[in-house]
Amino acid sequence: MTDQQTTALSTMLLCLADDEYIIGHRMSEWTGQGPIIEEDIAFSSMAQDELGHALGFYTLLHELGADDPDTLVFTRDASAYRNSIFTEQPRGDYAWSMMRQFLYDGAETERLGALATSAFEPLRDLAVRMLQEERYHWMHNATFVRRLALGTEESRLRMQSALTEAFPFALGLFEPYDGEELLVAAGIAPAEDHLRRRWLDRMCPLLEEYGLKVPAHRDGDNWRVDAAPVLGGRQGRHTEHLLGILDAMHVLRSADPDAVNW
Repeated sequence: MTDQQTTALSTMLLCLADDEYIIGHRMSEWTGQGPIIEEDIAFSSMAQDELGHALGFYTLLHELGADDPDTLVFTRDASAYRNSIFTEQPRGDYAWSMMRQFLYDGAETERLGALATSAFEPLRDLAVRMLQEERYHWMHNATFVRRLALGTEESRLRMQSALTEAFPFALGLFEPYDGEELLVAAGIAPAEDHLRRRWLDRMCPLLEEYGLKVPAHRDGDNWRVDAAPVLGGRQGRHTEHLLGILDAMHVLRSADPDAVNW
């Protein structure tokens, strides 16, 4: 790879790693708080997987010349994080968390599927391994979103409210990053706009099948969104919610800089 491609790849990996780490942290907040014990365990298990995915991306980033994973996670301030604003939003109620995971895992499934054919072999191999775990996330979340959306009147209203609120944030998962075009041209990564279209094609029909109103409409063969995406995370512009996460994450590191966090 050229130096420019390596820089672009490092930028993309940081975006993906930060997404996984921050949403894994949010998912872990359901430990001991799930509506039923099975969901308590499920969210905790999925949180572990997302944190493992984050470590995979951070490790690959380190191999490209960046700091080690602990340094990357525990020494940066909020402006240096590149996660989407979607991932840092508060846990909310169960309907919100379940809808967020459904929308997020739909995007992650499309992304990892595309990266599984990457021209950069280490990234391709990592994506293939992650995709195996992500299939179980997708099956779990799709099952529960469907049950809740087609359940009682209250559960349907809660899921509709969660979808309406979460959808603009979810669009921010496809915010362009610096150097994207270099990776697309080299066959290393897909275009974010392409992933967005694939995600809409996957998610919108399913959500409508579940009886929910999607903030998007068909225009010929394509879906057009009716909500403005919430952007800024890929450029380091975040909400106050990320500050709370970082404060919680940095407690151990601040108390004992030599502690092993992974």
